[in-house]
This record gives sequence, structure tokens and C-alpha cells, in this order.
Amino acid sequence: MEGGPVIFIVAVLIVAVFLFLAIKLTGRRTHKFNLEEYQTRFLRIENNLNKENPSTWSMAIINGDKLLDRAMSEMGAPGKTMGERLKKIGDKFSDKNAVWRAHKLRNAIAHEDIEISYRQAATALAVYRQALKDLGAI
Repeated sequence: MEGGPVIFIVAVLIVAVFLFLAIKLTGRRTHKFNLEEYQTRFLRIENNLNKENPSTWSMAIINGDKLLDRAMSEMGAPGKTMGERLKKIGDKFSDKNAVWRAHKLRNAIAHEDIEISYRQAATALAVYRQALKDLGAI
């Protein structure tokens, strides 16, 4: 059989290609964020929080939540809503319960029109900052 070695080499190459694809597709995917953009956006949110202006408190939480949701979406977290995405990738956060509390506070602001304190806003922003760090966005 003269074609035996050629068939063997082709078979080995095909197996190698399949192994490479299997390793590549099952390996950990890491998303590269535009760190400068996320840092600038988050700094702008923090700088807009004004202790003397209660109208900035709610907006800081809403914008922090929105930025975290954008980061999760950008990295490919599955789900149609932020809540669904948090359920899927919550383990990536150093304190997933704090992230949930901040998100629930955001929902209460958006849907129940509650009043919050400066301390609540500052605490929620600290949670969003850590969550963005946990994802590698800032």
C-alpha cells in the first residue's frame, strides 16, 4: 500500500485540528475591556454624585448599574435583563449579594420612585466599582 503513509498523515492532521478546536472552544474566554473608557465613565458617575444635591444620588445608582450591565453584556453574559445576567455570572463577583442589593435598590428607584440617602448612593457606587473591578472592566 503506497498511500498508507499519506492517509495516516492526513488522519493525524484531521485529529489534530479537531483537538485544537475542542481545546479552543472549551477554554476560558477572557474579554478585553477598554479600561480607559470604563474608568472614565465610572469616574464621571462618581464625580456627578454631590452630597449637597439629592437629585444626583439616584442618578449615580442608575448610571452605575447601567455601566455594570453594559460590562456584563459586553463580556457575553447570557440573559435579556441585568437580573438574568447576574444569575448567570454572579459567582464572578467578590460579593454577589452586595451587587444584588445595589441592583435591587436601582430597581426600587426606577420603579417605585423611592427616596434614598447619600450614604446609600455612595455605598452602591462602591459596590459597582468593586463589581467592575471583579470583571476586569476598571
